[in-house]
Amino acid sequence: MTSLTSKKLVIASRESRLAMWQAEHVRDRLVALYPDWQIDILGMTTRGDQILDRALSKVGGKGLFVKELEVAMAEGRADLAVHSLKDVPMDLPEGFVLAAMLEREDPRDAFVSNDFTSLDSLPAGAVVGTSSLRRQALIAARFPHLIIRPLRGNLDTRLRKLDSGEYAAIILAAAGLKRLGLPERIRACLEPEQSLPAAGQGAMAIEIPDDRPDLLAMLAPLNHAETAQAVIAERTVSKAFGGSCQIPLAAFATVTDGHMVLLGMVATPDGSRIARAEVEGDATQALALGQKLAQALSAQDAEGILAACKAQIVE
Repeated sequence: MTSLTSKKLVIASRESRLAMWQAEHVRDRLVALYPDWQIDILGMTTRGDQILDRALSKVGGKGLFVKELEVAMAEGRADLAVHSLKDVPMDLPEGFVLAAMLEREDPRDAFVSNDFTSLDSLPAGAVVGTSSLRRQALIAARFPHLIIRPLRGNLDTRLRKLDSGEYAAIILAAAGLKRLGLPERIRACLEPEQSLPAAGQGAMAIEIPDDRPDLLAMLAPLNHAETAQAVIAERTVSKAFGGSCQIPLAAFATVTDGHMVLLGMVATPDGSRIARAEVEGDATQALALGQKLAQALSAQDAEGILAACKAQIVE
């Protein structure tokens, strides 16, 4: 395990272009804070990157993107890992903790197409690609005339599939496109009223072993308080329903002057049944607000919707 006296840190990261951008961003922030430290990046390929022919919901979910990075930390090959927070399971393995949440980028979904300007402009039978059951459910509910097909691969792979004509349009996270300098690919951003974001979407998280108080202290300046409050509330909602990419669930919080507004949604993949709820209150009570929203969704038979959801996925 690296010690403070060595003045060297290793960041574990997936090797996709977006993941490496995120790791490099954290490295550069740390170098600015600690200019006499050597900070390296260990690029890795995860199971989530390798399995591209099946939907994540059918092959194990979000944890496929983080497990190898956690193994690297456990073996002492890396000190910390940088993740897109929406890829991080709600329950971390024993021995790990999220040390910092960086300030959130645009949390919205983005409509990307070479020929159309919005979901409303797509003709009947047009094929829309998405990797998310949440997006699938929301699109199916509003646009039953569209065909929704799975879309896997890193961001560049997804854009290539669009450009080759496999899809009329694809839905991606706006944050990734903006971080990679590709905002011109966004034809329209979907407002939360149209497409409620996933818990943690647009936020980056730094994971460390839980026995590294030295790292926790070093990373504290990178933590963005309002983002942390928002994503704690969102992840509390998701965790209440066993949140993973295997269920269409959304949770999105905004914090303004210490006041939080938290929205949530649970649906079946075909969009035929949807429960929605909203709560608000003091942002310092993020956990309690998340629990309150989960209760509001339960009052709308969220559990019944999720049972139907699992049945649809099995089919």
